[in-house]
Amino acid sequence: MKIQNSGFLSIEQLQDQYLNQNKSAASNKTPEGKSFLDILESSREKTVEEVKFSKHAAGRLADRNIELTSSQMERLQEGAQRAQMKGIKESLVLVDQLAFIVNIPNNTVVTAMNQQDAAENIFTNIDGAVII
Repeated sequence: MKIQNSGFLSIEQLQDQYLNQNKSAASNKTPEGKSFLDILESSREKTVEEVKFSKHAAGRLADRNIELTSSQMERLQEGAQRAQMKGIKESLVLVDQLAFIVNIPNNTVVTAMNQQDAAENIFTNIDGAVII
């Protein structure tokens, strides 16, 4: 590698400087020994909210005699989280034979139905679907 005395760095020098800077930045840790990625992931875990049911959705569940198991609730929660990661605002989340319309920004189920009530298989005003 040739070093220039003109005050400017050569392409090779810039490349080495840039690549070495990225390696050291990736290994930067806080005084507690946590990386940025560790902090980001721990903050995401804290912000996970339980899915809520609107008054309308709770009424639909009662009217249609739909009782969710803990496994179904966990999968509904997982579906809402996946929809959020993809940027969906109004999502259809299918869990077993149940369909839920979830408002993702509010983390709220706005309506729920079983397979018999969704006989037409037409869902409107959604911008994404998650099948769990």
